[in-house]
Amino acid sequence: MTDCGQQPTSPGGRPTRVLTRRDVLRSISLVGALAATPLLSGCGSSAGRPKGPTRAKEGGIALADVPRSLGGAGARPRAVSAVQAFTADLYKRIAAEPGNVVCSPYSVAVALAMSRNGAKGKTATEMDAVLHVSGLQELDDGLNSLTRLIESRAGSVKRLDGTQGTISLDVANSLWGQQGTPWQHAFLLDLARYFGTGMRQVNYVKRRETARTRINTWTSDQTHGRIPEIIPPNVLDLATRLVLVNAIYLKAPWEETFPSRDTRRQPFTRLDGSKVDVDMMSGRLLLAAYGTGPGWRAARLPYVGGDLAMTLVAPDTNLRDLEATLDGPTLAAILKATKPVGVMKLQLPRWQYRLSARLNDDLQALGMPTAFGTEADFSGMTTQDQLYIGAVLHQAFISVDEHGTEAAAATAVIMEAASGGGPPPVVLNLDRPFLFLIHDVTTATPLFIGRVSDPSAT
Repeated sequence: MTDCGQQPTSPGGRPTRVLTRRDVLRSISLVGALAATPLLSGCGSSAGRPKGPTRAKEGGIALADVPRSLGGAGARPRAVSAVQAFTADLYKRIAAEPGNVVCSPYSVAVALAMSRNGAKGKTATEMDAVLHVSGLQELDDGLNSLTRLIESRAGSVKRLDGTQGTISLDVANSLWGQQGTPWQHAFLLDLARYFGTGMRQVNYVKRRETARTRINTWTSDQTHGRIPEIIPPNVLDLATRLVLVNAIYLKAPWEETFPSRDTRRQPFTRLDGSKVDVDMMSGRLLLAAYGTGPGWRAARLPYVGGDLAMTLVAPDTNLRDLEATLDGPTLAAILKATKPVGVMKLQLPRWQYRLSARLNDDLQALGMPTAFGTEADFSGMTTQDQLYIGAVLHQAFISVDEHGTEAAAATAVIMEAASGGGPPPVVLNLDRPFLFLIHDVTTATPLFIGRVSDPSAT
């Protein structure tokens, strides 16, 4: 999922990622783009590397001439802690509104990290604080290493019962810059080295709708159609200079599926105490894990292969009280607390819904207001225009049923120019609002977080 450089290999002898039809189509599209317009610089030798700002014509891709960094495992733990802390911060802001919630703070963090590579001064300092990192190198190295590990979780895996299951997990980045703008070459180097992408050139001044269509088509493709329009009409304008997009897509079957014959209509109690009948799945699970902590109980359900899982968090009393205590260490404790219990009898509603959010106010409240105003300093991207963040748009989708989970998210940062036997089973009945986290098991990196307030809502 990179524009240049090597693809990661699967660690620990895990099956390598299966090349999908979507990968082939993406490769064909990229080859077509490369053939149509000569690149300013390509992957490989550093000979002839431009030392000053870089330009490209509309439709071209500006690529720095370095391969994607393989990433160092040593930077990964700090990145995990940073993502956990940012996940808790952003979730608490989004969850302040009533109703169901799903989001991918991981996607937002990656999109902001790409923007951070062009930030300087106070703008950079505030962004580092919000992203819980000490500086740009830590951010780039850590997220690159973590993303490569997460990408390696994809592939065809055999269940313990001998059946096959396939994990689809894609993380992709893209940048869409105004044609003719002189982009700083160091910025393009960072994009290629740590985020595996070049900058696609578009024309926001004369062909704004064409640019919007191209960005939305790319995002829809990366998310298998689950996020069809990350940029709505009338968001891009004459001042738009750059759009940075991260997309993440997951489709993962359970290691232990829920028998469809055991799904029945049962009552679910909403936050306000009212009840609604929903489709409630039921299963006796041998591979689930269970844990408790102050004010909560949690169950971890592995997806096929066991490298990814969903952790369900049920409050002992009120969900709002639990949400108020969330921070990075608490989130880490929840994700690490569960242990095998032998047998778990679990009841879990089906649910499917999506969220669309404009995160400007939330990110400013978290501590990076300078990036959104005319005092912003993104001169590391270009010195032709004074850029600031005009909008951070986020969409996420989640579907959970007897077979597994499908989830997708995309984040766009829009830069504007200024002017049986054994022990008795553990019983957990999720018949009232609860939290969920989709995460990497080994590192406890949350990829998605949400709240189920009303499974009947869509």
